[in-house]
Amino acid sequence: MEVKNKIVIVTGAGSGIGKATAIHFAKFGATVVVSDRQEAGAKEVVATIIKDGGKAISIPADVTSFEAVENLVAQTVKEFGRLDVIVNNAGIGPNLLRTHQSTLKDWDKVIAVNQTGVFYCMKVALVQFLKQGGGNIVNIASLAGLKASPNNISYSASKFAVVGMTKSVAMEYATKNIRVNAVCPGYTESALLTQLINAKPEMDSVLKSVIPMRRYGKAAEIADAVVWLASDNTKFMTGQTITLDGGTSL
Repeated sequence: MEVKNKIVIVTGAGSGIGKATAIHFAKFGATVVVSDRQEAGAKEVVATIIKDGGKAISIPADVTSFEAVENLVAQTVKEFGRLDVIVNNAGIGPNLLRTHQSTLKDWDKVIAVNQTGVFYCMKVALVQFLKQGGGNIVNIASLAGLKASPNNISYSASKFAVVGMTKSVAMEYATKNIRVNAVCPGYTESALLTQLINAKPEMDSVLKSVIPMRRYGKAAEIADAVVWLASDNTKFMTGQTITLDGGTSL
C-alpha cells in the first residue's frame, strides 16, 4: 500500500484498532504520530514501532478539547512540516441501557468523544490540508452507525453522525485534493468489546450467533482497510463507508 513517507496522525492509538492501525502504517513506511489521552499507552506503541524499524512519535491529546486537537496538529506540522493523513479513531463504548434509563452524563460524554471529537479533528486537519494543497481523513465509525442498535442510544447516535459527517465533508472538499472516507467495523476484538462482554457475559455467544463468519474481527483486519483508504491506491475514492463485519449486516 502506497503510504511510504506520509505523515499520519492516529487518535486513540494507545490500544485496540488505533494501536493496530498505527503499527500497520509504520510497517508500510509512514511516519506515525501516535496520539492518545493515555500517554503511557501511546509511548508503548511508539516503542513497538521503533523496535520494528519504523518511525513514530507520541503526542497526547484529549479529542474533546479543541485546544488539545489544535496543539496535536500544530506540533505534528512543526515536527514534520506537513500532515498527510488523520485517522479519527478515538472513541468510547455504549452504555448498554435502554433509552429511558440512559443518563445525561453518559449521553454528553459519548457524544463529546465519538462525535464532537471527530468534528474537532476534521476541522483542524482541514485547515492544514487546505494550506498545503491536500490531505486524507479516515474516520472510524461502526456497524452501529449503519443499522439499528438497541440499548446504546448515545453510541448509535454518535456513529450515525460520523457516517453523515464523512459524506458531507467529502462532498465539500472533493475538488481540493482532500479525501474523506470511513470504516464501519462490526464486532471486533478490542477494549470496547471486552467491556461489553464483561458487563453481560452471555453476549459472547449471542453476538457470535449473528456473525455469519462466527468470529469477531481482528484489529489488524480493520487496520488493513484504514491504511488502504489512506493510501494512494484509492485516489478516486471519497465519501465511502467500508463495512468490515464478517457478514453481520447481511
